[in-house]
Amino acid sequence: MSWLDKILPPRINKKTEQQGRRVPEGLWVKCPSCESVLYNDDLVETVNVCPKCSYHMRLGARARIDSLLDADGRVEIGEGIRSTDPLKFKDSRKYPERLAEATQKSGESDALIVMSGSICTVPAVLACFEFDFMGGSMGSVVGERFARGVRAAIQNKTPFICVAASGGARMQESLFSLMQMAKTNAMLTRLAQEGLPFISVLTDPTMGGVSASFAFMGDVVIAEPKALIGFAGPRVIEQTVREQLPEGFQRAEFLLAKGAVDMVIDRRELRTELARLMALLTRQSSEAVAA
Repeated sequence: MSWLDKILPPRINKKTEQQGRRVPEGLWVKCPSCESVLYNDDLVETVNVCPKCSYHMRLGARARIDSLLDADGRVEIGEGIRSTDPLKFKDSRKYPERLAEATQKSGESDALIVMSGSICTVPAVLACFEFDFMGGSMGSVVGERFARGVRAAIQNKTPFICVAASGGARMQESLFSLMQMAKTNAMLTRLAQEGLPFISVLTDPTMGGVSASFAFMGDVVIAEPKALIGFAGPRVIEQTVREQLPEGFQRAEFLLAKGAVDMVIDRRELRTELARLMALLTRQSSEAVAA
Protein backbone atom coordinates (compact mmCIF):
# COMPACT_ATOMS: atom_id res chain seq x y z
CA MET A 1 0.00 0.00 0.00
CA SER A 2 1.41 3.42 -0.98
CA TRP A 3 1.63 6.38 1.43
CA LEU A 4 -1.20 8.11 -0.53
CA ASP A 5 -3.54 5.15 -0.02
CA LYS A 6 -2.80 5.27 3.68
CA ILE A 7 -3.80 8.92 4.13
CA LEU A 8 -6.92 8.84 1.91
CA PRO A 9 -10.19 8.53 3.84
CA PRO A 10 -11.58 4.97 3.85
CA ARG A 11 -14.78 6.04 2.06
CA ILE A 12 -12.82 6.89 -1.10
CA ASN A 13 -12.37 3.69 -3.07
CA LYS A 14 -11.72 4.14 -6.77
CA LYS A 15 -12.52 0.55 -7.69
CA THR A 16 -15.83 0.60 -5.81
CA GLU A 17 -16.87 3.89 -7.44
CA GLN A 18 -16.13 2.52 -10.93
CA GLN A 19 -18.19 -0.57 -10.22
CA GLY A 20 -21.05 1.57 -8.94
CA ARG A 21 -21.12 3.63 -12.12
CA ARG A 22 -21.30 0.56 -14.36
CA VAL A 23 -24.69 0.31 -16.10
CA PRO A 24 -26.21 -3.19 -15.88
CA GLU A 25 -26.56 -4.96 -19.22
CA GLY A 26 -29.98 -5.40 -20.80
CA LEU A 27 -31.51 -2.18 -19.45
CA TRP A 28 -31.32 -0.27 -22.74
CA VAL A 29 -32.05 -1.11 -26.37
CA LYS A 30 -31.11 0.91 -29.47
CA CYS A 31 -33.84 1.19 -32.09
CA PRO A 32 -32.53 -0.13 -35.46
CA SER A 33 -34.58 2.46 -37.33
CA CYS A 34 -34.35 5.84 -35.55
CA GLU A 35 -31.39 4.83 -33.32
CA SER A 36 -33.11 6.12 -30.20
CA VAL A 37 -31.88 4.57 -26.96
CA LEU A 38 -34.91 3.00 -25.30
CA TYR A 39 -35.50 1.69 -21.79
CA ASN A 40 -36.18 -2.04 -21.96
CA ASP A 41 -39.18 -1.87 -19.61
CA ASP A 42 -40.80 0.69 -21.90
CA LEU A 43 -40.42 -1.74 -24.83
CA VAL A 44 -42.18 -4.45 -22.83
CA GLU A 45 -45.17 -2.15 -22.46
CA THR A 46 -45.20 -1.32 -26.19
CA VAL A 47 -44.71 -4.99 -27.25
CA ASN A 48 -41.26 -4.31 -28.78
CA VAL A 49 -42.51 -1.38 -30.87
CA CYS A 50 -40.35 1.74 -30.75
CA PRO A 51 -42.38 4.51 -29.04
CA LYS A 52 -40.47 7.16 -31.03
CA CYS A 53 -40.79 5.93 -34.64
CA SER A 54 -43.16 2.90 -34.33
CA TYR A 55 -40.52 0.52 -35.74
CA HIS A 56 -41.58 -3.08 -35.09
CA MET A 57 -38.70 -5.04 -33.59
CA ARG A 58 -38.84 -8.82 -33.63
CA LEU A 59 -40.80 -10.48 -30.85
CA GLY A 60 -40.39 -13.97 -29.40
CA ALA A 61 -43.18 -16.52 -29.57
CA ARG A 62 -43.92 -16.59 -25.82
CA ALA A 63 -43.99 -12.80 -25.61
CA ARG A 64 -46.29 -12.77 -28.64
CA ILE A 65 -48.65 -15.24 -27.00
CA ASP A 66 -48.68 -13.18 -23.79
CA SER A 67 -49.56 -10.07 -25.79
CA LEU A 68 -52.49 -11.74 -27.56
CA LEU A 69 -54.04 -14.49 -25.45
CA ASP A 70 -55.99 -13.89 -22.25
CA ALA A 71 -54.07 -15.02 -19.17
CA ASP A 72 -56.64 -17.59 -18.06
CA GLY A 73 -57.53 -20.85 -19.77
CA ARG A 74 -54.40 -21.40 -21.84
CA VAL A 75 -53.53 -24.96 -22.89
CA GLU A 76 -50.37 -25.71 -24.87
CA ILE A 77 -50.78 -28.18 -27.74
CA GLY A 78 -48.13 -30.62 -28.95
CA GLU A 79 -45.40 -29.44 -26.58
CA GLY A 80 -44.13 -33.01 -26.13
CA ILE A 81 -43.25 -33.52 -29.82
CA ARG A 82 -39.52 -33.42 -30.58
CA SER A 83 -37.42 -33.43 -33.75
CA THR A 84 -35.49 -36.55 -34.75
CA ASP A 85 -32.72 -37.03 -37.29
CA PRO A 86 -34.09 -39.62 -39.78
CA LEU A 87 -31.62 -38.59 -42.51
CA LYS A 88 -28.57 -38.51 -40.22
CA PHE A 89 -27.95 -35.09 -41.72
CA LYS A 90 -24.59 -33.37 -41.26
CA ASP A 91 -23.18 -30.21 -42.78
CA SER A 92 -20.46 -28.48 -40.77
CA ARG A 93 -22.15 -30.00 -37.71
CA LYS A 94 -24.63 -32.75 -36.99
CA TYR A 95 -28.34 -31.90 -36.95
CA PRO A 96 -28.85 -32.96 -33.28
CA GLU A 97 -26.07 -30.55 -32.31
CA ARG A 98 -27.83 -27.71 -34.10
CA LEU A 99 -31.11 -28.63 -32.38
CA ALA A 100 -29.43 -28.57 -28.98
CA GLU A 101 -27.87 -25.18 -29.72
CA ALA A 102 -31.22 -23.77 -30.91
CA THR A 103 -32.94 -25.04 -27.75
CA GLN A 104 -30.30 -23.41 -25.56
CA LYS A 105 -30.53 -20.12 -27.48
CA SER A 106 -34.33 -19.85 -27.63
CA GLY A 107 -35.44 -21.85 -24.60
CA GLU A 108 -37.91 -23.71 -26.84
CA SER A 109 -38.02 -27.30 -28.10
CA ASP A 110 -38.88 -26.26 -31.68
CA ALA A 111 -39.87 -23.32 -33.87
CA LEU A 112 -43.66 -23.33 -33.33
CA ILE A 113 -45.71 -22.91 -30.14
CA VAL A 114 -49.43 -23.66 -30.28
CA MET A 115 -51.94 -22.77 -27.55
CA SER A 116 -55.67 -22.79 -27.18
CA GLY A 117 -57.25 -20.01 -25.17
CA SER A 118 -59.11 -16.80 -25.84
CA ILE A 119 -58.46 -13.31 -27.17
CA CYS A 120 -60.59 -10.66 -25.45
CA THR A 121 -62.80 -13.58 -24.28
CA VAL A 122 -63.25 -14.86 -27.88
CA PRO A 123 -62.09 -18.54 -27.98
CA ALA A 124 -59.27 -19.33 -30.42
CA VAL A 125 -56.27 -21.53 -31.13
CA LEU A 126 -53.08 -19.52 -31.61
CA ALA A 127 -49.84 -20.72 -33.25
CA CYS A 128 -46.70 -18.55 -33.06
CA PHE A 129 -43.30 -19.07 -34.69
CA GLU A 130 -40.10 -18.65 -32.68
CA PHE A 131 -37.54 -17.16 -35.06
CA ASP A 132 -34.67 -17.71 -32.63
CA PHE A 133 -35.09 -21.47 -33.10
CA MET A 134 -33.14 -22.12 -36.32
CA GLY A 135 -34.63 -19.09 -38.05
CA GLY A 136 -38.21 -20.27 -37.42
CA SER A 137 -37.64 -22.98 -40.02
CA MET A 138 -40.48 -25.40 -40.72
CA GLY A 139 -39.64 -29.04 -40.06
CA SER A 140 -41.70 -32.10 -39.14
CA VAL A 141 -42.40 -30.89 -35.59
CA VAL A 142 -43.67 -27.54 -36.83
CA GLY A 143 -45.98 -29.27 -39.31
CA GLU A 144 -47.30 -31.70 -36.69
CA ARG A 145 -47.90 -29.01 -34.07
CA PHE A 146 -49.66 -26.90 -36.70
CA ALA A 147 -51.86 -29.88 -37.64
CA ARG A 148 -52.73 -30.60 -34.01
CA GLY A 149 -53.60 -26.96 -33.49
CA VAL A 150 -56.02 -27.05 -36.42
CA ARG A 151 -57.55 -30.29 -35.08
CA ALA A 152 -58.06 -28.61 -31.70
CA ALA A 153 -59.74 -25.64 -33.42
CA ILE A 154 -62.06 -28.03 -35.28
CA GLN A 155 -62.84 -29.96 -32.11
CA ASN A 156 -63.54 -26.80 -30.11
CA LYS A 157 -65.28 -25.02 -33.02
CA THR A 158 -62.97 -21.99 -32.75
CA PRO A 159 -60.97 -19.88 -35.21
CA PHE A 160 -57.33 -20.74 -35.87
CA ILE A 161 -54.68 -18.00 -35.95
CA CYS A 162 -51.05 -18.37 -37.01
CA VAL A 163 -48.38 -15.70 -36.50
CA ALA A 164 -45.57 -16.49 -38.94
CA ALA A 165 -41.91 -15.52 -38.57
CA SER A 166 -39.81 -17.93 -40.59
CA GLY A 167 -36.96 -18.26 -43.04
CA GLY A 168 -38.73 -21.19 -44.73
CA ALA A 169 -38.36 -24.96 -44.79
CA ARG A 170 -35.67 -26.62 -42.65
CA MET A 171 -32.89 -27.86 -44.91
CA GLN A 172 -31.67 -30.45 -42.37
CA GLU A 173 -34.92 -32.41 -42.87
CA SER A 174 -34.92 -32.12 -46.66
CA LEU A 175 -38.03 -33.71 -48.22
CA PHE A 176 -39.62 -34.21 -44.79
CA SER A 177 -39.72 -30.44 -44.30
CA LEU A 178 -41.13 -29.83 -47.80
CA MET A 179 -43.92 -32.30 -47.08
CA GLN A 180 -45.10 -30.00 -44.28
CA MET A 181 -46.21 -27.50 -46.92
CA ALA A 182 -48.81 -29.97 -48.20
CA LYS A 183 -49.66 -31.16 -44.69
CA THR A 184 -50.44 -27.70 -43.32
CA ASN A 185 -52.51 -26.75 -46.37
CA ALA A 186 -54.47 -30.01 -46.17
CA MET A 187 -55.34 -29.26 -42.53
CA LEU A 188 -56.49 -25.75 -43.46
CA THR A 189 -58.75 -27.30 -46.11
CA ARG A 190 -60.37 -29.38 -43.35
CA LEU A 191 -60.75 -26.22 -41.24
CA ALA A 192 -62.51 -24.45 -44.13
CA GLN A 193 -64.81 -27.44 -44.67
CA GLU A 194 -65.92 -27.04 -41.06
CA GLY A 195 -66.74 -23.39 -41.74
CA LEU A 196 -64.10 -22.13 -39.27
CA PRO A 197 -61.95 -19.08 -40.05
CA PHE A 198 -58.17 -19.01 -40.42
CA ILE A 199 -56.42 -15.70 -39.78
CA SER A 200 -52.80 -15.45 -40.93
CA VAL A 201 -50.51 -12.81 -39.40
CA LEU A 202 -47.25 -12.19 -41.27
CA THR A 203 -44.34 -10.68 -39.36
CA ASP A 204 -40.72 -9.90 -40.16
CA PRO A 205 -39.57 -12.09 -41.84
CA THR A 206 -41.98 -14.53 -43.49
CA MET A 207 -40.10 -16.26 -46.29
CA GLY A 208 -39.58 -19.49 -48.22
CA GLY A 209 -41.80 -22.54 -47.79
CA VAL A 210 -43.93 -20.88 -45.11
CA SER A 211 -44.93 -18.00 -47.38
CA ALA A 212 -45.36 -20.46 -50.27
CA SER A 213 -47.79 -22.65 -48.34
CA PHE A 214 -50.17 -21.66 -45.54
CA ALA A 215 -49.09 -18.06 -44.86
CA PHE A 216 -51.26 -16.59 -47.63
CA MET A 217 -54.13 -19.05 -47.19
CA GLY A 218 -55.93 -17.08 -44.51
CA ASP A 219 -59.50 -15.89 -44.76
CA VAL A 220 -57.86 -12.66 -43.64
CA VAL A 221 -54.13 -12.05 -44.16
CA ILE A 222 -52.65 -9.42 -41.84
CA ALA A 223 -49.10 -8.06 -41.94
CA GLU A 224 -47.11 -6.01 -39.46
CA PRO A 225 -45.71 -2.67 -40.68
CA LYS A 226 -42.59 -2.97 -42.87
CA ALA A 227 -42.39 -6.76 -42.44
CA LEU A 228 -40.27 -8.55 -45.06
CA ILE A 229 -42.54 -11.07 -46.80
CA GLY A 230 -41.79 -13.20 -49.83
CA PHE A 231 -40.28 -16.42 -51.13
CA ALA A 232 -36.67 -15.60 -52.05
CA GLY A 233 -34.91 -12.54 -50.64
CA PRO A 234 -34.62 -9.26 -52.57
CA ARG A 235 -30.88 -9.69 -53.13
CA VAL A 236 -31.38 -13.14 -54.70
CA ILE A 237 -34.14 -11.81 -56.96
CA GLU A 238 -32.02 -8.85 -58.09
CA GLN A 239 -29.14 -11.16 -58.97
CA THR A 240 -31.50 -13.47 -60.88
CA VAL A 241 -33.48 -10.94 -62.92
CA ARG A 242 -30.63 -8.40 -63.12
CA GLU A 243 -33.05 -5.55 -62.51
CA GLN A 244 -33.29 -2.88 -59.82
CA LEU A 245 -36.26 -3.75 -57.59
CA PRO A 246 -38.86 -1.09 -56.69
CA GLU A 247 -38.48 0.73 -53.39
CA GLY A 248 -40.13 -1.17 -50.56
CA PHE A 249 -40.31 -4.37 -52.62
CA GLN A 250 -41.52 -7.36 -50.53
CA ARG A 251 -42.42 -5.13 -47.61
CA ALA A 252 -45.89 -5.27 -46.04
CA GLU A 253 -47.04 -1.93 -47.45
CA PHE A 254 -45.94 -2.92 -50.97
CA LEU A 255 -47.89 -6.20 -50.72
CA LEU A 256 -50.94 -4.35 -49.42
CA ALA A 257 -50.87 -2.02 -52.42
CA LYS A 258 -50.65 -5.05 -54.75
CA GLY A 259 -53.51 -6.87 -53.01
CA ALA A 260 -51.39 -9.72 -51.59
CA VAL A 261 -52.35 -8.93 -47.98
CA ASP A 262 -55.61 -7.58 -46.63
CA MET A 263 -54.46 -5.36 -43.78
CA VAL A 264 -51.34 -3.85 -42.21
CA ILE A 265 -51.93 -3.59 -38.47
CA ASP A 266 -49.78 -2.05 -35.75
CA ARG A 267 -48.79 -4.73 -33.24
CA ARG A 268 -50.18 -2.67 -30.36
CA GLU A 269 -53.65 -2.86 -31.95
CA LEU A 270 -53.45 -6.50 -33.09
CA ARG A 271 -55.17 -8.10 -30.10
CA THR A 272 -58.35 -6.02 -30.36
CA GLU A 273 -58.36 -6.31 -34.16
CA LEU A 274 -58.09 -10.11 -34.01
CA ALA A 275 -60.97 -10.29 -31.53
CA ARG A 276 -63.10 -8.09 -33.81
CA LEU A 277 -62.28 -10.16 -36.90
CA MET A 278 -62.94 -13.49 -35.15
CA ALA A 279 -66.32 -12.31 -33.92
CA LEU A 280 -67.21 -11.05 -37.40
CA LEU A 281 -66.01 -14.17 -39.26
CA THR A 282 -67.63 -16.55 -36.78
CA ARG A 283 -70.94 -14.73 -37.06
CA GLN A 284 -70.81 -14.78 -40.86
CA SER A 285 -70.02 -18.52 -40.81
CA SER A 286 -72.95 -19.23 -38.48
CA GLU A 287 -75.32 -17.20 -40.65
CA ALA A 288 -74.13 -19.08 -43.75
CA VAL A 289 -74.73 -22.47 -42.09
CA ALA A 290 -78.20 -21.37 -40.93
CA ALA A 291 -79.10 -20.21 -44.43
